[in-house]
Amino acid sequence: MSIIIVDDNVTNQMIIRTILSKEGYTELRIASSARQLFGMLHLDSDCRAEEQVDLILLDMMMPEIDGLEACRRIQADDRYRDVPIIFVTAVGDSLKLAEALDAGATDYVMKPINKLELLARIRSALRLKHEKDWHKERDKRIRYELELAKQVQRSVLSSPIQDERISIVADYRPSFELAGDYYAWFRIDRDRYAVILLDMMGHGISSSLVCMFISSVLKDMMLRITDPEEVILELNRYMGQLYRSDELMNYYFTAIFVLIDTANHTVEYVNAGHPPGLVVSGESHAMLNPSGPAIGLFEHIRVSKGVVPYEPGTVIALYTDGLLESMGQEDDDSLISRIAEHIRMNPGVEPADRVEGLIQREDGSSRQRDDICLVQMTLK
Repeated sequence: MSIIIVDDNVTNQMIIRTILSKEGYTELRIASSARQLFGMLHLDSDCRAEEQVDLILLDMMMPEIDGLEACRRIQADDRYRDVPIIFVTAVGDSLKLAEALDAGATDYVMKPINKLELLARIRSALRLKHEKDWHKERDKRIRYELELAKQVQRSVLSSPIQDERISIVADYRPSFELAGDYYAWFRIDRDRYAVILLDMMGHGISSSLVCMFISSVLKDMMLRITDPEEVILELNRYMGQLYRSDELMNYYFTAIFVLIDTANHTVEYVNAGHPPGLVVSGESHAMLNPSGPAIGLFEHIRVSKGVVPYEPGTVIALYTDGLLESMGQEDDDSLISRIAEHIRMNPGVEPADRVEGLIQREDGSSRQRDDICLVQMTLK
């Protein structure tokens, strides 16, 4: 337990040191001025190493730099913001003591020093320091685990496909460390490709875990079943496994699944409560509108499959509602028309650049309220 005693009076230094030593505090250091304290803490140097200190006992009235200014300087440094500071002072002015607490001090002890009072206040301050350190360590561990979870979540997203038949790429912008959007695509055989985009309810750890649960079964499901209607119904059955009657909330997600047949030039799809997908060809576009409810809301759902023919050069765009929300306050039909027009005017643009060209930022802010995802398929 490292304690620094700061006092310009040698007698006071000796009294405090003796009291603390007899109570078992052995790691004690003395500073005769605020300047010397700053040197111990590397406050006046380019060194950014953090000195181990658990408590500072600080005299209020000192020459050159008084205790109040010293306290403010220490509290302004991120390295020592959580270190408790107890003023040991003969100043009985309530305004000065209030100013000391406003400067960031944890507590104060009046001179002449009462041994029992000093030790009690030190124990209280150290308990507070221990709790803060515990929370900081826990938060650090949580941040590490969130970063690891984010990397795992990113690793299960499909890599771009670029071949002689099709190009499939995506732009993904989570609004939080862990997001609720997920996409996947697989080449089923020589001619067919299966693509899905889903938007999980909510954000954060719970939504991410549900996404990971879904991703663990998607590949087998999409390659084994292939039919869009059956894939969506099977996903709904899987989501039913997560439902618990004793919880107030059950998880659900919207999804759009497309099956592209490059031999027959057709797009089969099912849209389960998701924003309409777009099939843009030349001067026209078709919308892949919802044909069923979101997945996981009901034990049994009914969906219907749509089929859209396409010509070479057609672009298919699937997106989550975060993209629409980031584009402005227009109605959804107008926003979807803007996406289609952007694709017509800029057919070769990558998804990341397309998103940049579509979204509107207020006051230049890059903050977004929801996850943004755009999956773009160019059919050759």
